[in-house]
Amino acid sequence: MTPFHDLGDYMALPRVLGLRLSADGSRLVAVVQALAPDGKTYRTALWRVDPDGVEPPRRLTRSAEGEKGPAFLPDGSLLFTSSRTDGTGEDKDEDEERHQRLWLLPADGGEPWPAADHPGGIEEFAVARDSGTVVLAAPTLPGPDDGRRDRRRAAGVTATLHETLPVRDWDHQLGPAERRLYVTPPPADAGPGTHRDLTPEPGQALTGQAFAITPDGATVVTGWWVPEGRGGRRSELVAIDTATGERRRLAAAEDADFASPAVSPDGSGVVCVRQRHATIEEPPDETLWFVPLDGGEGRDLTPGLDRWPYGPVWAPDGRTAYFGAYDHGRAPVFSVEVATGEVARLTGDDADYNVAAVSPDGRHVYALRSAIDAPPAPVRLKMADPARGPEPRRLKVAEAAREPEPLGFSVPDLPGRVTEVTATTPDGVPIRGWLVLPAEASAASPAPLLLWPHGGPHSSWSAWTWRWSPWVMAAHGYAVLLPDPALSLGYGQDFVRRGHGRWGAPAYDDLMAITDATVARDDIDEARTAVMGGSYGGYMANWIAGHTDRFNAIVTHASAWPLVAMAASDEAYYFLREFGDPAERPERWAAEDPARHIANIRTPMLVIHGDRDYRVPIGNALTLWSDLVRHGVEAKFLYFPDENHWILTPGNATVWYETVLAFLAQHVLGEKWRSPELL
Repeated sequence: MTPFHDLGDYMALPRVLGLRLSADGSRLVAVVQALAPDGKTYRTALWRVDPDGVEPPRRLTRSAEGEKGPAFLPDGSLLFTSSRTDGTGEDKDEDEERHQRLWLLPADGGEPWPAADHPGGIEEFAVARDSGTVVLAAPTLPGPDDGRRDRRRAAGVTATLHETLPVRDWDHQLGPAERRLYVTPPPADAGPGTHRDLTPEPGQALTGQAFAITPDGATVVTGWWVPEGRGGRRSELVAIDTATGERRRLAAAEDADFASPAVSPDGSGVVCVRQRHATIEEPPDETLWFVPLDGGEGRDLTPGLDRWPYGPVWAPDGRTAYFGAYDHGRAPVFSVEVATGEVARLTGDDADYNVAAVSPDGRHVYALRSAIDAPPAPVRLKMADPARGPEPRRLKVAEAAREPEPLGFSVPDLPGRVTEVTATTPDGVPIRGWLVLPAEASAASPAPLLLWPHGGPHSSWSAWTWRWSPWVMAAHGYAVLLPDPALSLGYGQDFVRRGHGRWGAPAYDDLMAITDATVARDDIDEARTAVMGGSYGGYMANWIAGHTDRFNAIVTHASAWPLVAMAASDEAYYFLREFGDPAERPERWAAEDPARHIANIRTPMLVIHGDRDYRVPIGNALTLWSDLVRHGVEAKFLYFPDENHWILTPGNATVWYETVLAFLAQHVLGEKWRSPELL
C-alpha cells in the first residue's frame, strides 16, 4: 500500500510550493502546504531548509490561518503574508472579512509581529536586497480612501460598474478595487509603518502583473497592461521611481507582451520574458529579453533557442541568468551569458526545474525539482567555478551535468513505474510521451489504459501534478498515457505551428498514433481504454468523442463547448488573436468546434466543471451536458458551485477522484455504478 491507494492519505501528503534564499545565502525557506486539522482546507506554513542539506527541514510558523510569500530583509529577518491575528485583542470586527497583512519574524527568533497592513489586504510584496525597502501590492478602491469600502459592506453593495475589459480573472471578479503598488521603508520594531501610493489610478494595469525592485530600493520594475482596441490589451514593462512615483516605459511593442521581470544584481538592467502575440497565421513565441534601466535599447537574449524560456534568475556576478524551458518532456535548467547570448543546458535528468535563487558566491543554484515520478522538492545544483562560468554547449547538456542534491524532503512510495513511449504521426513527425504503469502491469496481467491529453494547449507533461495525479489511477490498476501532441512546448516552434488555429485534427492524429503504439505493448489491455482531459485536454476529449468510438469512456473537465464560447473567457482576446473575431471569421471557429460533431458521439461521458471557472466559463459545461442529454448519450455531470478551473479543496478533490474512478470502473472495468457516498 502507498499513500495513493487511499484518497485520505493522498490528500494529506505535504506539498512544497515555493523557495526563498536569504541575501547572505545562510537561510533557505520553503512554503509547504498541508491539510488543515479540520480536513476541509489546506494551510501553508514556512519551513527552514538547510542550504547544505545536512540538517532536516524545520517548521518555522504554525498559525491556523497559514503563512505564504516569504522574503528576507537585509538583516536576515523574514517577512511573509498571513491573515493570522496579532494576539493583542485589537483585530478586526468579527463581521469584517479577514485579510492578508505583512508580518515580520526576527532573524534571531521570537514571535512574528505585524509589519504592514492595508484595508484591502496585501497580495504580494518585494524587498530591496540592500536597502530593505518594501514594495507592496494591494487592492484599493479608486479615488480617495474615505471609508467607502466599509460603507459598501455596511450597505450590502457588491456591484461593480465596468467600463473596460476584462471583468474577471481565472476565479475572481475584477473591481471595484484596483491593484496598486505602495512603497514603505524597512519595517521598524515599532510596528506597522506608513506606505506611500506609487500607482494612483492604475485601472487594471497591474492586474496579475509581477514586479521586482532594484537592490537600492530606488526603482520598481513591473508589467503594465495597456488597453488596445476591441477589448484587447498588451503588457509593457515600466520602471517606477519609488521616491517620486514617476513612471517611464522600458519595453513595449505593438505585437508583444513583456512580463516576469528580474533586476540585475547591480540594478543596471532587467531580464524579462517577451511573448510575441499570436496572429491568424502565426502562433505565439517567447524569448528572454534584456533591457537596460538607463533607457537603452532592449535586445533578445535567446534568439537561437527554439524553446520558450521562463522564470529568469540572475547569478550574483550579473554576467549570467538561469532559467527553465520545456524540452522533450523535461524542463531543464539553462544558463545564458548576458553579454554573448551563449546558452547552455545544465541538467540532464528527467525532471522539471523552477530556479529559485543562486548562492552569493555563485557556486550553487537552488530550485524546486519535480518529475512525473517525484513531487516538487528543494534541490541544490553545483555550478562550475564562477570565474570560468558553466561549460557552454548550445542546446546540449554540459559535460559535467549537474546532479541535484536533495535538501531534506522525502518522496512518497509510488504504486508503479514510469517509462517513455514514442510514435510517428501520420505526417511523419516523431512524438513522445510518458507512460505511468501500475506495479502489477505485465504481459500476464495487462492494464487498462487512460489517455490524458494535457491542458494549455501550449504546455507539456514534464512535472508532477497534484490535481491530475496519474499515481492515484495507477494505484487503482490503470496505466496512464501522458503524451505531448501538436501545440505542445519543448519540441520547437514548428511543432507548435503544426496545430496553430487547428486545435482539433493535428493533435487528434498525434494522440491516436501514440495510443496505437501504446496499446500494442503486451502490458496494456487494448480492449479497456478511456480518455480524460481538462481545459485544452478537455477540449481534446470532446473532439475525440466526436471522431471515434474506440474508447470505453471519456471524462471531460473544464472544457470548451462550443468553441466560440471562449469569446466570453476572461482572456477572450487571446483566443481572438488566433481564431479571429467570430463575427468576421465564423468558419475558422466552426472548423475547430467539437460541438459540430455531437451527433457522432456514442461513448459514455462524464462532464466536470466548476462554477467559478472564468477561463472556461460554466456555460460551456451546461451546453455540453444539455447537448449530450438531448442526443441520448449516456452521461453524467459533476458540478462544483464554489470551485474554479481546478478543484482545490480536499473534500471536493476527493469527490472528484471518487466520481471519476466510479465512472471508469463502470465503463472500463464493467463494474456496477456506485455513486460516491457524499454525492
